Amino acid sequence: MTYNPANPLIIQSDRSILLEVDNPLFSEARDLLGRFAELEKSPEHIHTYRITPLSLWNAAASGLSAQKILAVLENYSKYPIPQNIGVEITENIGRYGRIKLIEEKKAYFLVSDDIPLLAQIWNNRNIRPFLKGKPENNRIQIDTLMRGHVKQSLIKIGFPVQDLAGYVEGDFFQINFRDKTIGRTSFGLRPYQIEAIDTFHANGDVSGGSGVIVLPCGAGKTIVGIGVVTHLKMKALILATSTVAVRQWIQEFFDKTTISEGDIGEYTGETKSIRPITVTTYQMMTYRKRKSNHFPHFNLFNQQNWGIIIYDEVHLLPAPIFRITAELQTRRRLGLTATLVREDGHEDDVFSLIGPKKYDVPWKTLEKQGWIARAFCNEVRIDLPKDLKMTYALTGSRTQFRISSENPNKYDVILALLKKHQDDQILIIGQFIQQLTGVAERLKIPLITGKTENIERIRLYTAFRNGELKQLIVSKVGNFAINLPDANVLIQISGTFGSRQEEAQRLGRILRPKNDGSFAYFYTLITRESKEQEFAMNRQLFLTEQGYRYEIKEAAEL
Repeated sequence: MTYNPANPLIIQSDRSILLEVDNPLFSEARDLLGRFAELEKSPEHIHTYRITPLSLWNAAASGLSAQKILAVLENYSKYPIPQNIGVEITENIGRYGRIKLIEEKKAYFLVSDDIPLLAQIWNNRNIRPFLKGKPENNRIQIDTLMRGHVKQSLIKIGFPVQDLAGYVEGDFFQINFRDKTIGRTSFGLRPYQIEAIDTFHANGDVSGGSGVIVLPCGAGKTIVGIGVVTHLKMKALILATSTVAVRQWIQEFFDKTTISEGDIGEYTGETKSIRPITVTTYQMMTYRKRKSNHFPHFNLFNQQNWGIIIYDEVHLLPAPIFRITAELQTRRRLGLTATLVREDGHEDDVFSLIGPKKYDVPWKTLEKQGWIARAFCNEVRIDLPKDLKMTYALTGSRTQFRISSENPNKYDVILALLKKHQDDQILIIGQFIQQLTGVAERLKIPLITGKTENIERIRLYTAFRNGELKQLIVSKVGNFAINLPDANVLIQISGTFGSRQEEAQRLGRILRPKNDGSFAYFYTLITRESKEQEFAMNRQLFLTEQGYRYEIKEAAEL
């Protein structure tokens, strides 16, 4: 292989990959790298990726072979690839599927041609309680109720299971897409949505039916979920992030499908209706009066013979839901998300219990095709007032973050941005309620927080959506599942430490394509040389990986 010093990649023996931003091949190399490596750092000129076992297992599950991955590295590398990298890629890709889970005569078996590996599994004290006998004929029988627990345990020791045991057939439910919405607008699935649905379904093969579809906010993840339900034609249970999100799912079913009112139910704190299509919240499922109590609503998972369970915003899946999902492995499972990043590090649990990544598309690809709005990201750096600098210097890091996040000098920048975008639909979003309340009172702009009644939230969202309200302030409840298609400016005045998923979700609030083809503008207000600025670098990682660049602006420029 002849390597070219003009190429953009440097592959290092510690599994890190350096990517030159200013190289002409940067964009195409970035999109290919994102399929099997994770972005770690993204300063101006050199981005650092890392190949991890989980990134390779997701790649393997989506059909990438070690040969294809090595071909990408060879095609874009400046220098010869360290020998150990090729070995590690080949070995890790080879681990996915070395153990398969199959079903025979209503019994489950782990099967493998690697006899020593089966012996290792039998002798593992954490896995042994889930097994029903010693290895025999290249297989070990497992407890039928422990399918999920076995998969969780095996991924922890570095051997992700390829689950081919299939699913119970859920009850039949007739549902189809409409050709026109209720408002008589023509409707049809987009090409990538059809591809995502088909990839997940896999023609009904046991290799399909469970996994995660990754699409940016605004790209129609809800429509993909509904598409899977119409494809399967089975009863479905859908878990969403809030009551508002539940009602948006229900509205989309009414608007886009032939479902009747009596066939879809809302199961929330306000109403508990179980129907062939039932939509509930994570909060509802994890509610209990005391920590020592059981979860009273978990029985919803078994109330109907569900053909599929859909986990919206699957990267937010709470730990108790992991526990019940481990016992629901006979049901088809679909995770929907804009990013597989979890701040708690439980990506491997999503992989083993919901399923591996089945489909994703680079955000910039959908932007070029016109399916999501073109967005410009700006980081506005603001000085801390002199009278706060000593207070900041003498306090702990957590308080420093709070002080810098609530920097009062941000108010003047907000005013300047409101003036600059006075004809636009503007969302202001932040973390700290006291800060948001102060801004709302000074600017006389409505504020939605976790304490805002659902009826009031829906009223304000509707007024904003209809253009009656041009500006709206939201707390972190606005991070997820609000459908505001005409919002085209977002001003982020504070955030949750270094949360990459939050940054992605917030940009996603303004990515729905605009009827007039206008652009989207994302502003994040950052206090200079502060804890907030340190966290901002991490927050921006995921969006940088997707091809977005943050232009640094000085407050004085605005």
